[in-house]
Amino acid sequence: MNVRRTTKGRTVLTAVAITTGLVLAVAGCGGGGDDDKGSDKNTSSSTPTKSSGGDDKQESQAPPAQQILAEVKAGGLTVAVTSATRDEGGFVTVEGTVTNGSGKSWVAADWRGDERELAGNGGSMAGASLVDQAGKKKYLVLRDTEGRCLCTRFTGGLQSGETTEWFAQFPAPPEDTKKVSFQVGSMPPASVELSEGE
Repeated sequence: MNVRRTTKGRTVLTAVAITTGLVLAVAGCGGGGDDDKGSDKNTSSSTPTKSSGGDDKQESQAPPAQQILAEVKAGGLTVAVTSATRDEGGFVTVEGTVTNGSGKSWVAADWRGDERELAGNGGSMAGASLVDQAGKKKYLVLRDTEGRCLCTRFTGGLQSGETTEWFAQFPAPPEDTKKVSFQVGSMPPASVELSEGE
């Protein structure tokens, strides 16, 4: 009878060991280890072993951590300029964000510019401009041969509470111009300092 209990005990222990091994193998295949930290799906599936709450907060807070060179508000909209960089080839690329706090959807219709050539750009940054106060010159958004602006188009508009990124490219003012005013639509002008591209 002792032999029977011993054999039965060994069988149970073997079954438990095999089951545990299979569970660990399946968990090892399904989890996103440290090799795939960039994947949001893998990070969320490994929440018990990591404090992913902190990681998620860092990822969602990354855009606001950008340096804001200038910020203007009007009509419930907030336009922030996060960079204004001289690029090789005589261009200036201005980037930033727009936040719709107006309580209604916004389509940027009055931002497309007054020029007939820009009418086909719809709700976009096509009407933006840079003004060199010292040189007394105004620079309009660059466009291709078909009249499409080298700028962001807000396809579908922006719902209330949403924030989106934008960019616009302009001809570069002279090298000695370090500061310009950026303006779009009926927003107040924003004074920004130009930086050199890498």
